[in-house]
Amino acid sequence: MGLQPLEFSDCYLDSPWFRERVRAHEAELDRTNKFIKELLKDGKNLIAATKNLSAAQRKFAHSLRDFKFEFIGDAETDDERYIDASLHEFSNFLKNLEEQREILALSVTETLIKPLERFRKEQLGAVKEEKKKFDKETEKNYSLLEKHLNLSAKKKELQLQEADNQVEQNRKHFYELSLEYVCKLQEIQERKKFECVEPVLSFFQGLFTFYHQGYELAKDFNHYKMALQMNIQNTRNRFEGTRSEVEELMNKIRRNPQEHKRVNHFTMEGYLYVQEKRPAPFGSSWVKHYCTYRKETKKFTMIPFEHRSGGKVGDEELFILTYCTKRNIDSTDRRFCFDLEASDRPGIPVTMQAFSEEDRKLWMEALDGKETLFINLNRANTKREGSAQLDKIGFTIIKKCISAVETRGINDQGLYRVVGVSSKVQRLLNLLMDAKTCNEVDLENSVDWEVKTITSAMKQYLRSLPEPLMTYELHGEFIVPAKSGSPESRVNAVHFLVHKLPEKNKEMLDILVKHLANVSKHAKKNLMTVANLGVVFGPTLMRPQEETVAAIMDLKFQNIVVEILIENHEKKPVHSKPYLIACGCRSTKLGRSTLSQVHLCWSGHSGSLGEIFKTLPDATFPEPISMSVSPPNAPPRQSRRQGQRNKRPLAVYNLCLELDDADSLSSPKEDMLTGSMDSLSSHSPTPAFSSSPPGLLDRNHLIMDSGDLADWTTNHPGQSRSSMVSWMNTPSANAAATNTAPSFSFLNPATASDRAVESVVYRKARAVYPCEAEHSSELSFQIGAIFEDVQFSREPGWLEGTLNGKRGLIPQNYVQFL
Repeated sequence: MGLQPLEFSDCYLDSPWFRERVRAHEAELDRTNKFIKELLKDGKNLIAATKNLSAAQRKFAHSLRDFKFEFIGDAETDDERYIDASLHEFSNFLKNLEEQREILALSVTETLIKPLERFRKEQLGAVKEEKKKFDKETEKNYSLLEKHLNLSAKKKELQLQEADNQVEQNRKHFYELSLEYVCKLQEIQERKKFECVEPVLSFFQGLFTFYHQGYELAKDFNHYKMALQMNIQNTRNRFEGTRSEVEELMNKIRRNPQEHKRVNHFTMEGYLYVQEKRPAPFGSSWVKHYCTYRKETKKFTMIPFEHRSGGKVGDEELFILTYCTKRNIDSTDRRFCFDLEASDRPGIPVTMQAFSEEDRKLWMEALDGKETLFINLNRANTKREGSAQLDKIGFTIIKKCISAVETRGINDQGLYRVVGVSSKVQRLLNLLMDAKTCNEVDLENSVDWEVKTITSAMKQYLRSLPEPLMTYELHGEFIVPAKSGSPESRVNAVHFLVHKLPEKNKEMLDILVKHLANVSKHAKKNLMTVANLGVVFGPTLMRPQEETVAAIMDLKFQNIVVEILIENHEKKPVHSKPYLIACGCRSTKLGRSTLSQVHLCWSGHSGSLGEIFKTLPDATFPEPISMSVSPPNAPPRQSRRQGQRNKRPLAVYNLCLELDDADSLSSPKEDMLTGSMDSLSSHSPTPAFSSSPPGLLDRNHLIMDSGDLADWTTNHPGQSRSSMVSWMNTPSANAAATNTAPSFSFLNPATASDRAVESVVYRKARAVYPCEAEHSSELSFQIGAIFEDVQFSREPGWLEGTLNGKRGLIPQNYVQFL
């Protein structure tokens, strides 16, 4: 039962039961006051804890944002780049969350703490003051009453009457105060219900608003989370494949270190102890040095290095070796010693100590000492010999295995990842590779051979080829586009390189990739996604000629190349923008600086591979573009410096130049293609190239620089004039190129002139990058500038247009046609 109500009439009786009920109401208000006081304390602690949590979360977010993973090698996969960027995304997510938490902390102060403090001070505090007055008046009233009753009746009537009036007035005042106090008590008892609960309700409203904001952030984050999980899974799968390769290489080197020394420009290198003589009576000391020697130049270098002192490196010392002699045991108290003499210190030999007798023999052989032992450390990796060949039997084996897999096990979970028993795999391979028994083996209907045995045999056969299916020669070129560039440029680059493979390799790769594309279509059942197939077949179809850790770190990019082949095997051809292929490196001088440049060749257009093994890449190549004068984030633009212009053949600037057709059709295509490539001061293709206008595809120029032109003229005097040409793609030529092999047929003068005139189309274009003119004939402009009357210039890589009434040249890949 709750508190009993306080009747106003009881104030006049002031009975013991009334006083007991008043004390019960007072005790309840005291309990309420303590509760609010404790709640305020906990609320302030909550705010402080929230602020501390927010500060810790923000510090955590800062730590996430400031860290960046380093990677091994010279490039990362897209998955690795997304994983690197994920820490920044997590930081932003926490930052957004903490902004909402700060709002929550402020709302707790305004909606909970302040209203409760106000109620406690203004309402409960007022009741306390009333209670003090009531108790004081009670004490006064009953004291005065007792005093009045103690008056003697013998007092004068006037005095008694005066005392009676005073008592009566005091009693009335007491009753009035009692009524007000009782009223206040009951008012507060009713008011506290909503005055206390309403702030708590507001607090929970703010709390759930915060959680709802977190829920909304989580929903927004969910898509990114799912994509990141795929990136992590792909990276983990590639890691597993890479780790097994690294462990295998480690075990090979452990078994025979000398056989797996890396090929480098040093004839010999390693640690030696060098004797340093001191004046008497201190004798001499032996200091460890890392030494290298190049036999061609006879240069010997020594760098003091002590592992135990934290790896401190000393100053390098270099000298030219004169001779090397073995040091006999009877002339020194140390073993494995030999003497060197430098050309600048004749007659002063330097005594060195190897780690072992075998090590000394290796140094003596490399240094042409008196005792030599020929061991070729810089051996070239020989091709792995095996009975597997890309011959008729080889094609039969692959086709039989593929047919059996697609008939019996296309839906088997872990297809190609689950390996068979090695003895069974080898027995099946022996039967298949024997011409007498190959046709007798029935893989489709026989239960003797499990699907995992068949898949393992097929992979083992491909690994046993003398060189990988995608060849050692093209291995590096396939890796380059997988490391950078837009997805479209990667696809186009792989398309181009596939058609550089030998015919048998390309045919076998076509059969295999078509099968893998079919396997990936059943990924819901067999769990072999394109990424998983890339992990399995990356090392099978591609491998470097030299086994090193650096090469194994590129294994993930091999997987990406295989993924590109599988994903784009059956897509329809889509015309798109030109792309770049890495073709080698050289250094070129621009002004006073020397840049190490990567040869990047423009290739034609084929947006997706589309019948990749049947559709030929575009055979036309536009003029390579120099990146040395490009502004930040802009694509490279054609250099128009006079020195470079003078080096170009005359036909580049005169499309209607009269040409000698006699030998034009006999000009070798490959020499012309490779000879026409200029270098780019860039290490990889960039996505910016994809913004080149579509018109670039309609005007591809084949150009040779002066050096290549001189060689061509020397070797082919009868074809020197026909090589200096610029021929243009026409729609008919492009259509024919998709069905026939590329051929270099040149237009006669009249046809070239007519087509050049017909192709002049005046269009508008918008600048997508800023440009600063380097010559009076060029236009300067900012992003967004609109050019009028834009047409193709006779100078490759440039357009002519009008801006603000001035006509001039515009870099072609700096604008977008409207």
